[in-house]
Amino acid sequence: MAATVTQRLWAHGSVRFGVLVLGFMCLIALIAPLLGTVDPAAMDSNHINKAAGASGDFALLDGSTVAHTFWFGTDSFGRDLYSRVVYGARVSLWVGLSTALLSLALGGLLGMMAGYFRAVDTVLMRIMDGLMAIPAILLAIALVAALGANVGTVVVAIAIPEVPRVTRLVRSLVLTLREEPFVEAARALATPTPVILMRHILPNAMAPLLVQGTFVAASAVLTEAILSFLGLGLPPDIPTWGNIMAEGRVQFSQYPGNVLYPAMFLVPTVLAINLLGDGLRDVLDPKFARRGN
Repeated sequence: MAATVTQRLWAHGSVRFGVLVLGFMCLIALIAPLLGTVDPAAMDSNHINKAAGASGDFALLDGSTVAHTFWFGTDSFGRDLYSRVVYGARVSLWVGLSTALLSLALGGLLGMMAGYFRAVDTVLMRIMDGLMAIPAILLAIALVAALGANVGTVVVAIAIPEVPRVTRLVRSLVLTLREEPFVEAARALATPTPVILMRHILPNAMAPLLVQGTFVAASAVLTEAILSFLGLGLPPDIPTWGNIMAEGRVQFSQYPGNVLYPAMFLVPTVLAINLLGDGLRDVLDPKFARRGN
């Protein structure tokens, strides 16, 4: 059965494209120290706004110099743009993955409580409705301003607006699953409620949760870039694609590469995650599977 699902997933064009592109980006993030030519934080005032392909002796953080080729050029602080883009993949992908896991964990727990325990359903869902009434980007900005700008707080700030959406999804699934015969049979056998939720309900809700997780991850990568581009995300010394574009936008007309090079990595990453989610939905959701046939 697992082999059949895997074959169907790999046969889907969107899944295949998403896995290949996302796998390539993850590989870049994992081996960034090997791919990066110099420290992304190293600055050399002699090499400010160098063109792509330029070369020269670059001053390292320890005071030594090394003959270096600037494949993507340098930014307005004399930092190697290629190394910053490569290392930026680490932070951007980590924010996307962490946000997806956090929002799925919180939203999944709250959704199961709201769907299974009717006593807390009304109060909990009204709280979720209140959070959904606030624009996600404004809520994220407010949370970052209140908690401070670091990787952990940015992940929390981006995850909180996604929790109500996950909660509503899981709640709707649990409301249907709790009436299924296998759940009623488990209750008749006096199975503890936590066991019913974890063994009978959660596994049947995993496919929609997995699909939702991909969309949350794509949104998180994009939102982090937006926050950093606005100067409200991670500190400028941390290389992320959003930070690199934010620093380059002031001189975009003279040096467009400072914005375009990180964008060349950001756009296919978000596209690949979204296409992966679309493919997972088409294969794992029976309604879409039947429609495709």
